[in-house]
Amino acid sequence: MVISLVVIILAAGVVYLFVPHDDKKDPVKPVGYRVELASARRAAPYPVAAPYGLSDRWRATSVRYKADSPLGSAWHLGFMTPDNEYAAVEQSDEERPARFVDDVTQGAEKTAKKQRVAGAEWTRYRGPKYDALVRTAEDGKSVTVVTGTADFQQLGELAGALRAESHEPADSPSASSPAEQAG
Repeated sequence: MVISLVVIILAAGVVYLFVPHDDKKDPVKPVGYRVELASARRAAPYPVAAPYGLSDRWRATSVRYKADSPLGSAWHLGFMTPDNEYAAVEQSDEERPARFVDDVTQGAEKTAKKQRVAGAEWTRYRGPKYDALVRTAEDGKSVTVVTGTADFQQLGELAGALRAESHEPADSPSASSPAEQAG
């Protein structure tokens, strides 16, 4: 029995030695989103928003566009903020925007507070997991939600950097990480 225990401990030690242990490495893996943004801007029935002018400390972590999602044509662009909080841009042409907002904010509730960002008025939502800034397009055909664990100041910074376009503009979006520049 003692021999078996020694063999198990030795085997576990060997496995431990061969598993990489780099605790200093940043666990966030930035992703490029230029291609997905260009595709979404060509395909979406609304102008798709992406940030311009953010520092490179904002790291894109997830991106997707689904033309036929259950919540309409949906655009998602997720970031890790400079303070290591999560923030995302979510857009949809869902016929019932409240359903989309509830889904992407994970149940955040609309508040009476408004936040002016870059000359536009956004409605604040508070939730147990995510807070959000929500704005309906002037034509009423789409909704933009900036949501996440980040505070309202950082959500406002992201919202203020957004530019909505129907096609890829000549200059490239901000927050271009090394992965973004590589392709």
